[in-house]
Amino acid sequence: MASGDPLNDQGQRSVTRSSMIYYRCSSNSLALVRPASDGFAAGKPREEKEVPYADVNGQRLYYEDTGGFGSAIVFSHGLLLDSTIFAPQVAALRDSYRCIVWDERGHGKSATDTEPGYSYNDSAKDLSGLLSFLDIDSAILVGTSKGAFLGMSCALAHPQRVRALVLIGTQAAPREPATLAGYRQLVGKWIRGHLPDTVATTMEHIILGPNWPGATAWKEKWRAITASNLLSAIDALARQDDISEKISSINAPTLVIHGDADTAIPLAKAQAMKEAIPNAEMVVVAGGHAVSLTNPDPVNAVMADFFARHHLIAREEHR
Repeated sequence: MASGDPLNDQGQRSVTRSSMIYYRCSSNSLALVRPASDGFAAGKPREEKEVPYADVNGQRLYYEDTGGFGSAIVFSHGLLLDSTIFAPQVAALRDSYRCIVWDERGHGKSATDTEPGYSYNDSAKDLSGLLSFLDIDSAILVGTSKGAFLGMSCALAHPQRVRALVLIGTQAAPREPATLAGYRQLVGKWIRGHLPDTVATTMEHIILGPNWPGATAWKEKWRAITASNLLSAIDALARQDDISEKISSINAPTLVIHGDADTAIPLAKAQAMKEAIPNAEMVVVAGGHAVSLTNPDPVNAVMADFFARHHLIAREEHR
């Protein structure tokens, strides 16, 4: 990310919020209550449900918000994943925190049939814009892989908006040229063969690790990704900025979590990132790249302990 190129935090507010009800709690705070959506359903399902989208930076971004009075946590997913990867964390934390998940541009329910090119900087602007759309002054940002990079970018551009960072399976530097070349070859085979089994298995090992029981469902999701969205995602990865020399200015409490079997990002890259961020903490847990999904219990425990030690449970204005 070029210096002097601040992220735009002005979200477009043209989305109808008919499914949401606001109750004023004090002169400067609002608590959000809305009907549960599919991912966070509670009680009997409704026959008709308002689908929450936020018009931000020319994108129609799908999100889910548990509401509540606790500190806001915004979860950002990684490349070729979607917001459902954080279901274990939302289930564990929603009683004490306001949990928000979203599908980034070109992914999940935010994807269009044809996705124009974009950068990680664009997605970081989307994250900041989503905070504005939801009237969140500051939040805990939790991210996996690309999503963690977006959190760091937001902390650099808008430090006052970031109460804490949890960085899972990520690095601050771009991928090595040889790694990117390998990914492009893989994507070429993916598109030509409509995700043949050999490529699907390779993707499984890179992102989820081998023999994870939920891999089949993710392979079906990957088969549904259009060639345009797939190419845009890989191009964005290839153009990732190097922020490794900038993250020393991050002042928010930071927790780095990394899987001991992560083949997508070497442990040494995560350790270097941790050393560069002042007072950052690091925990290595058993698992691969998407360890918060495939081995959530230790990840949830580490996060809950980190939040408690840094007194992040209560929302800042209520402390």
